[in-house]
Parts: sequence; C-alpha cells; structure tokens
Amino acid sequence: MKLRCIIVDDEYLARQRILKLLEGHEDITVVAECKNGKDAIAKIKLKEPDFIFLDIQMPDLDGFSVLNKLNKIPYVIFTTAYDSFALKAFEINAVDYLLKPFDEDRMDTSLKRMKAIKEQEKAIGLKAKLTDLLTTFKSEDSSGFRTYFEIKKNGRLLKVLTENIIYIQSEGNYLELYTEKNKFLFRATMNSIEKELSKHQFMRIHRSLLINKFYIDSCFYLGNSEYKVHLKMGLSLLSGRAFKENITSYLEDIQP
Repeated sequence: MKLRCIIVDDEYLARQRILKLLEGHEDITVVAECKNGKDAIAKIKLKEPDFIFLDIQMPDLDGFSVLNKLNKIPYVIFTTAYDSFALKAFEINAVDYLLKPFDEDRMDTSLKRMKAIKEQEKAIGLKAKLTDLLTTFKSEDSSGFRTYFEIKKNGRLLKVLTENIIYIQSEGNYLELYTEKNKFLFRATMNSIEKELSKHQFMRIHRSLLINKFYIDSCFYLGNSEYKVHLKMGLSLLSGRAFKENITSYLEDIQP
C-alpha cells in the first residue's frame, strides 16, 4: 500500500533530513514540500495526502493554525524541537510527536504506527463495502434468483440456503455444493445454475467453479490471467484464464 505525504517545515535542512530518512521506505511518496503554513494549507488541499510531517513553530502560521484552517485534516506526525507542545498535539489525535533531532529508528517507529493505522482503515473500508454488497443483495427483488437448494439426503428433503454455500463445483452431471460443514450433490449444469444465482453474491472464477463473494479473504494474481482465491476458512481455489475479468471487476468493487 503506497502512502502519500507532505513535509511542512520552514527549515530547509529539516526537510532534507526527513527526505533522507524516508529513502528506505519505498511505500512512502513525498508529494510536496512546504516551507511555511500558507503554502502548506494550499498544498494539502490540492494534493490530499494520507499524512503530513508538520513542524509546529513556523514564522507565519504555526502547525496548529494550519490544521485549524483545513476542512479535511490528514493524519499528522508532528516534528518539533520543543516538547512543550506534546500534550496539545495528542489532544488532536496526532499519529506521533517527533522531537528534533530524531534518528532513523525513531522515524521507523513513527512510520510503523502510520502504516498500521492505514491498514486498519483499509480493512474497515473493505468490511463496509462487503456489508454494502450484502445489503444490496438482500434488498434486491430476489424473485428472479435462487435463494436455496432442495436436497434429498438419507430419505429426507433438506433446504440449503445459498448464503450458506461457500462455493459450487461441477462434477460430471452434478454440482457439489460446499458449506462450512457439509458437501451436497445437486443435479444441474454449471451454466444453468449460474443464471439462477445473484451476481451480487456469486462469482464464476472457473468453468467448474462458482464462489460466494462473502467468503473471499483475498485474491492474488499469479500471472497468465490466473488468480489464486483464498477463502476465509483457509481453502485456496485457482481461477481459469477466461474468468479474469470477473475477478478484476470484483477487486475494483471492493477497493477502499
């Protein structure tokens, strides 16, 4: 995950020091440098960085005044030669407070905090998108989609809800319906059953595989138009090259 930042400090050498300490972090991109508060406000509004390194004492506007003039405040790592502002800094939920002169280890610790926050934010965003997909699926007119399968097993007729099916695999003239604890056989073709299931819920990843999107943990591109799809219970399935577009579309939909 690439993070974009802006360095705000009225001292040239201080800005160069931060740039030097960031050299080993290829996932951090500096999109602007600002030598005063007014320039910082303009650049932050224009660039919308993920976070900023912000000096507190500057000639025109101090760091806190800069933040007060922003409608959308990015994450902040304060950089200053004075520790008297630390309490006020953390009152506004600063990621960190770097006391000059700080070394490489202290910078690394600060960046780890920043990356952990963004990873958590990304996970929350992904969960929200999946929740939205589920809400859409449940609120749509389901009369045109199959919501369960009737399965005969041991002389009994069972109703297997589609929302409990993790994935469906074709096997000869039958489909194997996999839930967390059981496997059921249902006589049908993959092409016919795909038309009966909501595309909000199921995705075709192979000519013999339909997968429930809500059980997907992650997808990794293997090359040659193939993906490895990891499910939340630890199982991995390989996609077919002809179904690459289905997976890329899914990944675009859940992108935070």
